[in-house]
Amino acid sequence: MTKKYFGTDGIRGTVGEYPITPDFFLKLGWAAGRVFAREGQGFVLVGKDTRISGYMFESALEAGLAAAGVNTRLLGPMPTPGIAYLTRTLRAQAGIVISASHNPYYDNGIKFFSTEGTKLPDELEHKIEYYLDQSMTTVESAQLGKAQRISDAAGRYIEFCKASIPASIDFSGLRIVVDCANGATYHIAPHVFREVGAEVIEIATEPDGLNINEKCGATKTDLLKNAVINYRADLGIALDGDGDRLIMVDDTGEEVDGDELIFIIAKARKVAGKLQGPVVGTQMTNLGMEHALKKLKIDLLRANVGDRYVMELMQQHGSLLGGEGSGHIICLDRTTTGDGVVAALQVLAEVHRTGKSLYALKSEMSKYPQVLVNVKVTQKVDPNSNEVIQKAVKVVEKELGDSGRVLLRASGTEPLIRVMIEGVNEDIVRKHAHELADVVKNAITA
Repeated sequence: MTKKYFGTDGIRGTVGEYPITPDFFLKLGWAAGRVFAREGQGFVLVGKDTRISGYMFESALEAGLAAAGVNTRLLGPMPTPGIAYLTRTLRAQAGIVISASHNPYYDNGIKFFSTEGTKLPDELEHKIEYYLDQSMTTVESAQLGKAQRISDAAGRYIEFCKASIPASIDFSGLRIVVDCANGATYHIAPHVFREVGAEVIEIATEPDGLNINEKCGATKTDLLKNAVINYRADLGIALDGDGDRLIMVDDTGEEVDGDELIFIIAKARKVAGKLQGPVVGTQMTNLGMEHALKKLKIDLLRANVGDRYVMELMQQHGSLLGGEGSGHIICLDRTTTGDGVVAALQVLAEVHRTGKSLYALKSEMSKYPQVLVNVKVTQKVDPNSNEVIQKAVKVVEKELGDSGRVLLRASGTEPLIRVMIEGVNEDIVRKHAHELADVVKNAITA
């Protein structure tokens, strides 16, 4: 069944535009409350990032949950993976995150975690959507839900993050810059890295409700790059607004993306004899990572783009490690969802173990040039079912051989066909990408 409201990662949009409105969140709180009340007794956790609209939506959700007779425990600003962890350890019926992740402050959204701290099953999302289309009612006054705040949520999550690496590891002598994107990790990440011994220079840790992800964080690393160079730091850590993405910067000021970080963690697990199953990436995972893993006799599986699909494939194949180049990194031997702070600690542990710099560790994998060309379309088109396009694709694939890759896919959010080619030689890759994009454009027009 197609979902009416839920996308691949909850519900997200511009504040004030349906469905990101207080009346919808009130109804959504009630609908979710009806579902969770039927699933059993207990309470629901509600956390948020630092954007200003979070106050409004937190109140609306709490009111809706109360109307359905469900108790709420409010966490305040908390990273998405922290809410997943607390949902599991506090035995909550569910966890609700009010966040638009790496988006600007004027967007917001909502996503749910099950009592196991994983993404909500499709079955429960369909149940919530069923109640969203029903008339809202209120339970008898004696059965109304109550709300209370949990004051030690940040401290609990800090200790969990620290426990993801051996207690014997001490990062004394390591100078790092931590960019919290003025988001949900502002009061958590600096404490974590300091308490494991590192010297921490923190930036973008002064949220005002409007500056989340603004020229900072995992999607805009120039601020971090400059800080690493200026402070002569060993490395930099960039998180996004809700703390589930990680991008790092080495001591030369070069960005280290999710693919490179996953490779570093995968090799560390392999050396320790603790890597289970294949590594899971996506269709966009760099071919250089696939080849580097192959040299270590580690298989790579590719899921559709989106951490939800990565997680599904990991569970199907018993994998412990997966993620995306954008910085979603899932270490299932440590936690149940993508976690930027936990992933960063795994990388730091390998820096500590080997005595190598982050630059040296990432250099063990060579990224291949990747060129992406977007072709605008006026109607939904499947490029993989067009004979003319597929003939052109096969010609390019034959020329690239094992040292290159072609990917065509329709965007799920925009009227675009994305033409991506990667290979060893950037000039050749760029030439093929633009030629194939012209073929796609002409075939669609014809």
